Amino acid sequence: MTGIDLAKRGVGGHGFRRAAILPPVETGLAPSPQTRQAASLLMLGIVLLLGAGCKRQPGTEQSFLPASNEVAGWAKTGHIRTFEAADLWKYIDGEAERYLKAGAQRVSTTDYRFQNKADAVVDIYTMGNAEGARKVFESEPVGDAKPAQLGDGARLYSQSLVFRKGAFLVRIVAYEESAETQQALLRLGQGIELRLARR
Repeated sequence: MTGIDLAKRGVGGHGFRRAAILPPVETGLAPSPQTRQAASLLMLGIVLLLGAGCKRQPGTEQSFLPASNEVAGWAKTGHIRTFEAADLWKYIDGEAERYLKAGAQRVSTTDYRFQNKADAVVDIYTMGNAEGARKVFESEPVGDAKPAQLGDGARLYSQSLVFRKGAFLVRIVAYEESAETQQALLRLGQGIELRLARR
């Protein structure tokens, strides 16, 4: 069978339909500039709609976590992870129910290091409202904590700091205890509070 016979049958030499291998001009299907523009706008609209339905991306809660050296001595050492309400148990198994009852929507978390001396993890919980943040804050054990001037209420422990600001509850936990730990935690907390205030 010759190439002409194949073309008459609508099949190219590679087994594709003829219309698929001919340029659009030969098939009479060349789109006009207006059609191309309309198709581009339609695709853009679809991308925006799909993006709106996805989980939150950087620029929301994640932007409340200071960059390395934004707070003196503190460097971010981990990737930011976000857990939506339905997946909260994957991060705080056993404690998730208490947060969900108070209206938790999500938590963003990452790791920091202070002057190569101490490692810490920061959790920022987004609650449905300020009352939810207050409920969780007040359900925390006080123990040896002392009040701190931060946000709408704060407690400073020997190795951790918990505070609330509006609908947010922030927990910073250091893995090591030292003479500098408490002051370093406070400084990091102040840096986060500044970012929350810009919201």
